[in-house]
Order: sequence, then C-alpha cells, then structure tokens
Amino acid sequence: MRLSKFFLPLLKETPKEAEIVSHRLMLRAGMVRQQSAGIYSWLPLGKIVLDKVCAIIHEEQKRAGANEILMPTIQPADLWRESGRYDDYGKEMLRIQDRHERDMLFGPTNEEMVTEIFRSYVRSYKDLPLNLYHIQWKFRDEVRPRFGVMRSREFLMKDAYSFDMNQEGARAAYHRMFVSYLRTFERMGLKAIPMRADTGPIGGDLSHEFIILADTGESQVFCDKAYLEMQAPDEGIDYWDEAAMAKIVKDFTTPYAATDEMHDESAYEAIGEKDRLSARGIEVGHIFYFGTKYSDPMNAKVQGPDGQEHTVHMGSYGIGPTRLVAAIIEAFHDEDGIKWPEPVAPFHVGLINMKPGDGACDEICEKLYKAIGASGRDVLYDDTDNRAGAKFATFDLIGVPWQVIAGPRSAAEGKVEIKNRADGSRDTVSVEEAINRFGAA
Repeated sequence: MRLSKFFLPLLKETPKEAEIVSHRLMLRAGMVRQQSAGIYSWLPLGKIVLDKVCAIIHEEQKRAGANEILMPTIQPADLWRESGRYDDYGKEMLRIQDRHERDMLFGPTNEEMVTEIFRSYVRSYKDLPLNLYHIQWKFRDEVRPRFGVMRSREFLMKDAYSFDMNQEGARAAYHRMFVSYLRTFERMGLKAIPMRADTGPIGGDLSHEFIILADTGESQVFCDKAYLEMQAPDEGIDYWDEAAMAKIVKDFTTPYAATDEMHDESAYEAIGEKDRLSARGIEVGHIFYFGTKYSDPMNAKVQGPDGQEHTVHMGSYGIGPTRLVAAIIEAFHDEDGIKWPEPVAPFHVGLINMKPGDGACDEICEKLYKAIGASGRDVLYDDTDNRAGAKFATFDLIGVPWQVIAGPRSAAEGKVEIKNRADGSRDTVSVEEAINRFGAA
C-alpha cells in the first residue's frame, strides 16, 4: 500500500477523553473513531490489525476442532426466558421490540441461541463431541464505558460452545480450549497467564481467565514468576490426546496465579519471596465449564449408548478481539507510539522514500516495494512529500516493526538504512541484502 493512497487520519493532539495508553494511541494513530459512548468505527489501520488478530484466533480454534458458524446479533427474548436469564441479566442487556411488538434483544452472549441450534439437529452421542464457535459483534450497555475499546459497549467477541455426553467429555473439551488459548496468545507475542476465575452470571464451577501483565492493567494479579518462563505447546500437538491435554493444563495451573477477586494470601505467601510477582493485568480471554446450566432448562439431550436420553454438558470460551488489540498496545508501546509484535502488525515493513523525485531514491523504493510485496509481506510505502521528521514520527506512532529508509546519499551508493522499531537499532545494508531480508518468499 502506498501511503499517498492510504486513509490514515493521524491526530497531533491526544483527545482529553483518552485515559489510558491504548486509547490515546489508537486515536492518534487513526485506528478508530468514536461514534458515541463506547461505540467505535474501525478505520483502515485498526481494521487490518483486527483482521490479523481474528485470523490467528480462527486458525487455532479450527486446529482444536471447533466448527465455525455465524449467529445473528439480534435474538428473540423467548430463548432467554426459556433459560431463565432474561429477567436476571440486568440493564447491560439492550432490550428492544420489533414492529410486531415482539420482545427482542441485542445479544450480549450466545449460550441460549447455540443451545437451540444444537437441540434442533443433534440427537445421538455419536455426533459428540461438538464445538461451535463464531466471531460476532456483541452489545452490553455498560453504565460507564471507558478506556476506548478496552471497555466499550459494542465489541467483537469470539465465543465458542462445547457439547459433550458427560462431565468427563466436557472437561476434555475444556482442556482443548485451554491449550488452544495458550497457543493463540503466544502466537500474538503475548505471555498470557491462566488464572482461576469466578464464573459470574455465566454459571458453572470451573473457569479460568487468561491475563497478560501490563502496567496499565485494570486488575491486580498475583502469581509465581515461573509463568514468565513457560512456553505454550508447539503447533504439532495432538488436541485429541486427552492425556497430553490434561498434562498441559495441569502444568499451567499448578503454579499459583490469581486475580484480586480470587486471591488467597496464605497460598501466595507459601511461594518463596523471590518467586512472587504482584502486578497489574488485563484479561484477554475467559473460559467456562458450566455443565447442564443451559441444556437442562432448554431440553438439549442426546440418546446415549445405553438407549437413554442424556442432558448434554456444555462449556463456553471467549476472546474479545477488539479488546485484545488494545491489550497488545498496552503491553507493547513506548513514548513514540505502538510497537506491534510482527504477527499482528498492520504492515511488516514501512518503506520510507526520503526524497520523492530523486532518481536513485525512487528507483530503489520501487524495486523494494515490488520485491517485498511479492514475498507476501505487507508493506506501507511512504511516497509522500512530507518532511523527514514527520515520516519517521508516523511510522514510529503506528508501530510498523521494520523501517527501510532510502535517502539520497545512501541511495547513491546503492544502500538503505533498516530500523528495528522494537529496540531502535539501525543498520545500513545494500539494496540486495534488504531484498534478501524482506523480499524472500
């Protein structure tokens, strides 16, 4: 993409309503535009990052055996009355009526609807286990939306729902999603720590939050420093090896880890003082096993191998991609702007022509632009007449991991400068070397 053709509405000043780093930088970098309290439009730069986050989520959900569907945002109230949650959910639920005065709602979550889909089609234990997921917009009418997309009213959610014959099968499904989440966040460059959590209004008796550490995190968390060295399993794992999944979950839940709400001071103090870590954290994922909480009142049953009907056991598994974009910024930034991990960066390379119109600069940049693009890497080519300082500031602000800079002096020698946004290091190399580094397929 050429910067001269790219819609990138940067802000020089930080809006007063932006309280945290991610909100400030997302507004300044032209990633989002607030339309009303807690409701945002996603502009091109933000949408590219959001799509990359979603792509990783999709890949890891499918690798773990989940089937993608897409459910509507508007749901009939009768489903929620059937489960008993319609009157209990509270004012966060946006209740509406259609033109025929039928009670409807803008879905804050989808347990009821996915259970209705399941019971309409699945009759036998032979069709289990089953996991259905989608990535869809949700609405929760927060009394005080704040922190930009970190706590907005409308947000994108990946929610998955597992169905199994019994508790044993449901826990195996829980383990698969637990491991899938470890891989998902690690692929994004994040160190996510699973912490036992309160199940809240979702219900059930088993739940974990996945927390990343960040100075501006909304929650106080306590954990063993061992988590900082733990690595998610690699791509070659067998999600259907139940013993292997259970072992990974045990390994990642044995060290102490808790949010402030679930904190046990005596258990925490049992850790050696040098191994304790108290910090701020941001929730980026939440998983639940809730048994028959929804399948029982909604009569979701299958015929078992004994010929009898059995109420299915369920779990739900959430990741908020819109919230996750902000969380990544909270974890990766400096005073100049965002420092995207490469897997989710909007562009891998920022190509900067320091003097458009200079023959050598133009020739080198065009050559690099074509080579990098042909490799499949995303490149943003600054072909504008902006001054040098503004060019550098723009690429630092939007967080492109690599800057390739062609100035008249270096271009005359057939060289370019390469800057690493993560650590600020710079290196001068030949054009051929730059092509080999970024233009190789």
